[in-house]
Amino acid sequence: MNEHDSERIAGLLETDGYVSTDQAADAEVVVFNTCAIRENADNRLYGSLGHLKPLKDRNPGLRIVVAGCLAQKDQGTIQERAPWVDVVIGTHALPSLLELLRAAERDGPQMDVREYTEVFPSALPAHRGSRHHAWVSVSTGCDNRCTFCIVPLVRGSQRSRPFGDVLAEVQGLARQGMVEVTLLGQNVNTYGRDLTVPGSNRKPLFAELLRAVNEVEGIRRIRFTSPHPHDFTPDVIDAMAESEQVCEHIHFPLQSGSDRVLRAMQRSYRSERYLSWVARIRESIPGIAFSTDVIVGFPGETEEDFRETLRVVEAARFDQAYTFQYSPRPGTPAGSHPDQVPKDVVQERFDRLVALQQRISLERNAAVVGETVEVLVEGEGRKGRLQGRTRTNKVVHFDGAFTEGDFADVRVTQAHPHHLDGEPVLAAVPA
Repeated sequence: MNEHDSERIAGLLETDGYVSTDQAADAEVVVFNTCAIRENADNRLYGSLGHLKPLKDRNPGLRIVVAGCLAQKDQGTIQERAPWVDVVIGTHALPSLLELLRAAERDGPQMDVREYTEVFPSALPAHRGSRHHAWVSVSTGCDNRCTFCIVPLVRGSQRSRPFGDVLAEVQGLARQGMVEVTLLGQNVNTYGRDLTVPGSNRKPLFAELLRAVNEVEGIRRIRFTSPHPHDFTPDVIDAMAESEQVCEHIHFPLQSGSDRVLRAMQRSYRSERYLSWVARIRESIPGIAFSTDVIVGFPGETEEDFRETLRVVEAARFDQAYTFQYSPRPGTPAGSHPDQVPKDVVQERFDRLVALQQRISLERNAAVVGETVEVLVEGEGRKGRLQGRTRTNKVVHFDGAFTEGDFADVRVTQAHPHHLDGEPVLAAVPA
């Protein structure tokens, strides 16, 4: 979502005549688009702002902007701690960026942290970070209240984007030559609950959106992130299985394998239900790959709770897991919980989880060695080799005369926990 918003920020600036530069010393505007999920984002922001202070002193005309979730969370605190910041702009106010920059030049520091999205960021001009892939927002905000999560505080309640607007954007992207789209929402499963189909009382469903996007000519790969296990429904599985362009990969956040911890997190599913969904999805979509999120050290987590997480991770056999040490966030119920787990205990558990997942990821990837897979070329990767991605979201490194956006058939020759090595077996297929 932050990458999506950053593309819109860059697009707005380009429409006003700005061009990008890699050097802050050459810039007239520097924008920090921020995340608030973990505490280290706060530290990085204020550290980076401190580094810009001497540059601002030498060049008072430089405009410094803080945007995104930390802007929405910290609001006026940012300009109190860093008075040289010219604009603070929250998650709902991106369309006002240019207006705020002009006001800052004229009247001094500005802030807009309104509480409601009036214009979807996807409706704004975009500077796409890729020639073959595009992020497409289908909703903003979230109606869940997980006790560890700050997203509802900084993104607000869920607001779904009209069905026709999403489809029109995807059709336009296909005309521009894009071959892959990722549909974005904090909880894509609940897309449409706040909408009605024009001319009826029926609400559009995410499964219907998947099927409609699947019919857009020119789009060869469709991804989405993220679903919530509680709201996952059989019609989405059917749509994934029956829609040829929907990729065989799903990000399915677990967070914890302990039912007691899941209850404390206000995650409205339990471990066995989660595993039953994993089994059902695998049965319906053979070869599908799973990624997940897991938090270690949630307040009150015991060794027994953690072992339950290891049990579920072993049983689910994720292809990839984003593992996090719990980070208290101000304003969330868990952030003020008195039973915080000691840092050394969290670290030791985290290391065990990472080791387990590394083994499973390697085993999952080793099962692909010898197979030929379709790879979408993303550009140059490690050690001068090309990097691409399979439909199952596995990164592949290989050599050959390919360019970004090409499709290549690649035979997998070696597996690693986080990527595959391979060699092309056919000439490039232009996107």
